[in-house]
Amino acid sequence: MTQSKRWYVSPNITEQAKEALAAFPPILQQLLFNRGYSSDVEARAFLRAEANFDTSPFQMIGMSAAVERILYALDHHEQVAIYGDYDVDGVTATALLVQTLRELGIEVRGYIPNRFDEGYGLNIEALSALKEDGVSLVITVDCGIRSPDEAAHARQIGLDLIITDHHQPASLLPSAFAVINPKQDGDLYPDKDLAGVGIAYKLALAVLEKYLLTGQLTDFNPDSLLDLVALGTVADLAPLVGENRMLVRKGLLRIRNTTRQGLFSLANVAEMPIAKTTAMNIGFALGPRLNAAGRLESALAAFDLLTTSDPMLAGQLAQKLDLQNRERQRVTREIQAQAEEMALADDPQAHILFAVHPEFNSGVVGLAASRLVETFYRPAIVGQQNAETTRCSCRSIPEFHITEALDQCADLLVRHGGHAAAAGFTVKNENLPALKERLMVIAGKQLAEIELHPTLVADMEVPLYEMKPEVLKFLDYLQPTGYGNLDAVFVSRNLQVKSSRTVGADAKHIKMTLSDGRVTYDAIGFRLGHLQANMPPRVDVMYTFEMNEFNGRTSLQLNLKDAKAAD
Repeated sequence: MTQSKRWYVSPNITEQAKEALAAFPPILQQLLFNRGYSSDVEARAFLRAEANFDTSPFQMIGMSAAVERILYALDHHEQVAIYGDYDVDGVTATALLVQTLRELGIEVRGYIPNRFDEGYGLNIEALSALKEDGVSLVITVDCGIRSPDEAAHARQIGLDLIITDHHQPASLLPSAFAVINPKQDGDLYPDKDLAGVGIAYKLALAVLEKYLLTGQLTDFNPDSLLDLVALGTVADLAPLVGENRMLVRKGLLRIRNTTRQGLFSLANVAEMPIAKTTAMNIGFALGPRLNAAGRLESALAAFDLLTTSDPMLAGQLAQKLDLQNRERQRVTREIQAQAEEMALADDPQAHILFAVHPEFNSGVVGLAASRLVETFYRPAIVGQQNAETTRCSCRSIPEFHITEALDQCADLLVRHGGHAAAAGFTVKNENLPALKERLMVIAGKQLAEIELHPTLVADMEVPLYEMKPEVLKFLDYLQPTGYGNLDAVFVSRNLQVKSSRTVGADAKHIKMTLSDGRVTYDAIGFRLGHLQANMPPRVDVMYTFEMNEFNGRTSLQLNLKDAKAAD
């Protein structure tokens, strides 16, 4: 059932766009055109990572009311709690607002629910406990937009609640003191794609701006928060375009020159040179370690790491997160194999893969679902079944909006929420069979007529000899790359395979030497080890072009997306 991959090479740049982008080298012209920039002004703004719209936070509905309430808390010495989610976006957003409000002299604490005891998002017991402990204002980050019952409870017990979130709102908004989410109806903020930490940052900017207008002074520089914004934005797969691109590029500079003790220690255990941090390093090294705490135990270890200035404590916490990440990888592999077996035994041709089990770790079911999507190119739902309810994580493909599908099942669900590509829900066990059946029907209707194959998209076809060192300079202008602003991908055809071999555990990867007769490059293909068995003498390859650093030596190499026999 694993799917072969289709290749799609983007259309050539138009003559009109080529003329408009004449100031740029030909390869960069095509890369800009593919990303939607066909005028000199737009292209330069993109390459400089500038926002070409008004970024004032006060355009967001609820922002002014929230700022006034926070400054009231400062003036009246109230206790404030920042209530975050347990993923990297939520943890960084919590750390960001705690740091900001603390700098202004507000008595503030971070609160992150335990995934296993409390579940996702706001919960009534936590709000009651915070109120009893003297907290009078709770500010959510990265959660709360689909918590009307919890918001009503906060109001009932006299606890003011400010909700900041970036998830898709339901038709009914929670009745809170203020709701800040640029996706809510009527909100004028131009960029709807900020991560939870991005919205927390906008709130921090607004509070500081209003605070200074009152005539009070602070030497706190909000730019010092941008490392947190970059971490949360990249780790949460927010698209790296628009304002996110600007914030992450600035945030990466902050990380490379960080004074945050926890980041030093985390980069150290990840064996990552922090001075060269990229968005990819966040996605594959820093982010997974910060996420591991909340997946296996409590996310407070990640929060403490990002907020401590104690080198000894930071080192201990970084080591803990590194060990938890290794354990998370092991557990994910086990659950993935079991979920795959269960889903295929159920129905090998199903349009949506479904696997729930009492022994699945709810902290990694989302990762297992992602692996199923990668392998089979179908939406996947993996969950842990408890005595009365089942909690599931969903991952999907571009052809199927998973949260809209769940909206059609709302009458069967306790709660749900998410994005087009990822979501989560809780369902009572007696409703699970009906939910599964309805989702199968919805997926069948939407996907039955579509030939489902993962499509690999390349920017352009290029003779291998044109891939010279200066191309890397053009590619650097596209940074930060990631979700929504992908790395430049090239296709080169009819290359001679001078050598090839599998490498890594379980022969999972492939290492090759390829030549077009004029130049020869090494190539690495991660998770492409299966290609070795039937390797032809000449191949077409799809790849990214990069500098490889190993044992102090640097060399140019092709990072393969796929390889096929040359025609």
